[in-house]
Amino acid sequence: MTDIFQTMMNFMHKGGPFMWPLLLCSIVTVTTIVLATMTLRERKVLPLVIESEIERLMPGGSAERLMRIVNDDSSSLAGVVRTALQHLRWPRSENIESVQTRARRELVRLERGLIVLEVVTGIAPLIGLIGTVSGLVHVFSGLGLSTGASDTKAVALGISEALNSTIFGLSVAVPALIAFSYFSKKVEVMSVEMESLVSDLIAKCYYGRPHSGEPLPPSRATAPAAARAPVG
Repeated sequence: MTDIFQTMMNFMHKGGPFMWPLLLCSIVTVTTIVLATMTLRERKVLPLVIESEIERLMPGGSAERLMRIVNDDSSSLAGVVRTALQHLRWPRSENIESVQTRARRELVRLERGLIVLEVVTGIAPLIGLIGTVSGLVHVFSGLGLSTGASDTKAVALGISEALNSTIFGLSVAVPALIAFSYFSKKVEVMSVEMESLVSDLIAKCYYGRPHSGEPLPPSRATAPAAARAPVG
């Protein structure tokens, strides 16, 4: 264990000062991946009890039980469903707009940590490249000051040390890119599933009502007919 730690410290020391920002990027990346893994669990975003209750709900039936469930739940699906149920008195089109607004807010909340992975993916290779260039500048600036047969060996050693920062930068960026792609796709899949469930819920809640969600107005054709009907 001590040998591994010593090897890592030597690697960091040889890479120059730019290795420390890369180390910070690696710590941030690992932390973000762990938090995203905990936050983006499917059953935490889309609780099974809410899915089952939406599927159980009959078209035109009462959603009181579902409302009690989502009131005690803090998941993203619960927030969107709660918005839909609270605005059932609104016309259907306005309710859908309010649900879409809440869904966008929940989507931003789910993607909140992914921007960190995206930033690390972009800056880690650049920091590594800056470290490499800085190391090469030091190597070639001292090349003309040294004499003897050891010049070639010193240059080769200096270049290999300068490339340490590039290796470290890519080693941080590649896992960050993989994690960013995976979690982005996972959020996309869950958002589609959430949209499907809420669309099904709205269709059931507005079943038998006109598209606008308002009560059907009396037909103009029936009123004159009623007026012309003989009395007695």
